[in-house]
Amino acid sequence: MKRIILLATGGTIASTRKSAEGPLVPDLPARELLSYVPQINTLCEPASRDIMDLDSSNIQPEEWQLIAREIFTALGDYDGVVVTHGTDTLSFTASMVSFMIRGLDKPVIFTGAQLPICDLMSDARRNLESAFGAAVQGAPGVYVVFDNQIISGTRSTKLYSMGFNAFASINAAAAGTIDSRGIVMRNPQFPDEGTRRLLDAYSPDVFLLKIIPGTRPEIFDTIAAMGYRGVVIEAFGVGGMHFIHRDLIEKVRMLCDRGILVLVISQCLYDSIDLSRYEAGQRLPARIISGKDMTTEAAVTKLMWALGQSKTPDDAASLMRTSICGEF
Repeated sequence: MKRIILLATGGTIASTRKSAEGPLVPDLPARELLSYVPQINTLCEPASRDIMDLDSSNIQPEEWQLIAREIFTALGDYDGVVVTHGTDTLSFTASMVSFMIRGLDKPVIFTGAQLPICDLMSDARRNLESAFGAAVQGAPGVYVVFDNQIISGTRSTKLYSMGFNAFASINAAAAGTIDSRGIVMRNPQFPDEGTRRLLDAYSPDVFLLKIIPGTRPEIFDTIAAMGYRGVVIEAFGVGGMHFIHRDLIEKVRMLCDRGILVLVISQCLYDSIDLSRYEAGQRLPARIISGKDMTTEAAVTKLMWALGQSKTPDDAASLMRTSICGEF
C-alpha cells in the first residue's frame, strides 16, 4: 500500500468560526482534516504534517519557497504528496512549485475547498478524497484536483469565487477527470528529465500590470524606479497596447534598455499572444518576451523563478522562452 502524506497550509478547507457571526479562520490541523475522510485509509497509508496555517491571501513568495522545500523533503519518504491550500492563490503556489521542483517522479496534488470541511454542505471531503486518489494513481507532476477535475499546476486558474467548480484548465485539456470509472488520466504531464532536484531560488521583484485604455506611460517610470527586475504586462487581445495619445511602447522600450525583463501575455483567458499580427504588437521592441498562452499565475511565478535562477537578464530570458513543465 502506498504511503501518501498530507501537508496542510490552512485555507478555507481548514477553517472554523470563533463565533456564529465571526469570520472564517484557518485553524484545523492536518490530522483533524484526515479524520473527516477515514475511507482514505483503504486507499493508502496516510500521514500528515502542518506547514503553516494561513489564509491563502497571506501566502506569498516566501511561503512558496517553504512549501516547495517541505514537498521536496517529503518526496524522499513518501510515494506522493497532497497539499491543502486556500483557493484564492492556490494556482500561484501550484505554478511556482511546478518550476521549483524539477525531475519530479512522483505526484504532488494541490486541493482545497470552497466551504470548511466541518460544514455539512462542504466540497472539502470529496476534494480531499479525490486528491488522495490521484496521489495513489501515481502520475508524476504537480496537479490541482478540484471538483472532479485534475489540472496541471501551471494551467490552473480560479474562475469562480464561490462555485464548487472553482478551477479550470486554461489553454490545455484537463490532465484527467474523476468519475464512476475512478481516476482517468487523459493528458498527464510529460516526465521531467533528470534526477529530482530543488531549484527554489527566486526574485520577488516582479510587477504585474494590466493595461487599460488610457493607461499613463509614467507608470513604467515608477516601476523602474522601484527596482523591479521583471514586468508581466497583460496586454489587449494578441498583445496590443496603445501608442497614440499615450505612448506605452516607448516606455516599454525604456524598461528593456535598462535590463528589465518584460513579458507580454493576453488579458484573454484563452488563446495565445501573437505580437506579429497587428502594428500595435509589431512596434514593441524585439527584446519583449512573448508569454504565448500562459496563465497569469504561471507567467508571474515563472518570471520570479527564472530571475532567481539566472545570473544575467539574457539567461533569464532564455528560460522564459523555454517550456519548462508544459506552461505554454
